[in-house]
Amino acid sequence: MEEQGRVALVAGGSGLVGGHLLRQLLEEPRWEQVVSVGRREVDVRHEKLEQRVMELGAIGELPVVDDVFCALGTTIKKAGSQAAFRAVDHDAVVALARTAAEAGASSFLHVSSMGADAGSRIFYNLVKGETERDVAQVGITTTVAFRPSILDGDRAESRPGEQVGLAVMRTLRPVLGRFGPTRAADVATAMIREAERLDAGSRVIGAGRITRVAR
Repeated sequence: MEEQGRVALVAGGSGLVGGHLLRQLLEEPRWEQVVSVGRREVDVRHEKLEQRVMELGAIGELPVVDDVFCALGTTIKKAGSQAAFRAVDHDAVVALARTAAEAGASSFLHVSSMGADAGSRIFYNLVKGETERDVAQVGITTTVAFRPSILDGDRAESRPGEQVGLAVMRTLRPVLGRFGPTRAADVATAMIREAERLDAGSRVIGAGRITRVAR
């Protein structure tokens, strides 16, 4: 029987995947309240939505939550340095998981990346892999990392180089298979579907499965 009356928390709701997460969660009867945390408010208003503005690198006390959906992430170019990138994509995500555990969260679902590997020599993949490892060690009953390919969707900020690459990859999608672009809306849907399962343990959902789960 489906468990009702749960509280969801979304971090990164102003981003590409996070925006889809917020909209979908607000329409899901399973969650009676959705808490959005971030450095600024999101442009969404709903009777179920509570917004909390905070610096994610120094998260204070969170409300009691059941399911945490983390879509925090940046790029090295946007962050300005490898250290600044790590501060967001590793440190802030792990800090959120630890604080969520203290708030009673039973599941933590977060966006990682294809190629994530804590033993990688590629800095980006290394950080993503270390984040997956460290989140899984926090002690939350269910932790799920989602590894999409390049995200496909309409971003608020302009990324001209990425848009050119996306245009080519969309054309080649049937040939690229799981290496083709992953729709941001599909990532959000897959995260919600996995949260509904309530299966204990730590697991990884790859790009191909993200698309299948979301369909």
